[in-house]
Amino acid sequence: VMQQNLVVLVDELDQEIGLMEKMEAHQKGLLHRAFSVLIFNSQQELLLQRRAFGKYHSEGLWTNSCCSHPYPGETILEAGKRRLKEEMGIEVDLHKLFQFVYKAQVDNNLIENELDHVLIGYSDETPHLDLNEVSAFKWQKLEKIEEDIQLNPEAYTAWFQLIIKNYINQLKKVQAYESL
Repeated sequence: VMQQNLVVLVDELDQEIGLMEKMEAHQKGLLHRAFSVLIFNSQQELLLQRRAFGKYHSEGLWTNSCCSHPYPGETILEAGKRRLKEEMGIEVDLHKLFQFVYKAQVDNNLIENELDHVLIGYSDETPHLDLNEVSAFKWQKLEKIEEDIQLNPEAYTAWFQLIIKNYINQLKKVQAYESL
């Protein structure tokens, strides 16, 4: 199995306990390491991406700037930078904000059970999308996103809804460059 197709299984303290093929981990709903990148611009807008149609779950849903799983032996920050460049064509320094564990039933009978590291960065670059991964993007204010998630939860990924619902105050504090 190529390492791109492996996820790192962890306990709730993010200690590695093994590797597993990505689809198998999502079928069994085993806790694994993941990251969610949030990119803000100088207008304090968050870069949202719409997942490509044909993704193995949550296709066509709006979500944070980029998210994925680190390869075995790759740090979270390295993985976040790599994936952001691959999916969105943006290169920027990232900082870790917080982490949380969530479990959600997603489509195709898969279960997301992730220890999600939330990473933040700042950029005014225009994304150049990998259309196999991402079908669209938009920049939006947090208040507008929060409002739309309340009205149209089915249009957003499970993890992004949780990030906005539970951590929006933390995000508001760091949405401006000056706060770094």
